[in-house]
Amino acid sequence: MERFFLELEKYLIDATLEVFASMIFIDIEPEASTDAPVSVLDPNLSSLIGLAGDLKGILAIHCPEHVALGITTSMLGMEVTELGEDVKDAIGEIANMVAGGLKVALAANDRKIELAIPTTVIGKSIRTTGLTGATRIMIPFSSPIGRFGVELRFVLA
Repeated sequence: MERFFLELEKYLIDATLEVFASMIFIDIEPEASTDAPVSVLDPNLSSLIGLAGDLKGILAIHCPEHVALGITTSMLGMEVTELGEDVKDAIGEIANMVAGGLKVALAANDRKIELAIPTTVIGKSIRTTGLTGATRIMIPFSSPIGRFGVELRFVLA
């Protein structure tokens, strides 16, 4: 399980770096994975995608407001100043692309997953729970606009 955990961590980092390099054009750097709660990132927005198949779980992108706005501004090429539908759609699409990268990496290793449609929530003190007994990977990323996190909670089928 330890080897697979490290592979998943690498897949998540690689997929996130690829999305930001090709679609967002913001330089990001992965930090060490952590078991700290998501609240350390002070997220105001979380986009979640359900996973089914050989790996069941939830992939989430967690952002503070200023980071979500900066990412959306860069992605759309126009200034975005409020958390609204554009931001929800942009971060949801990023979650979808990262999950797609994870799906491709797993398929190359004979593991199949299916992705649900992203759900994005905006609020204060966001916490995500679920999947009792799930393994959790949380990778913070730093960028010129601030920190955000990519989280995977999973169980093997």
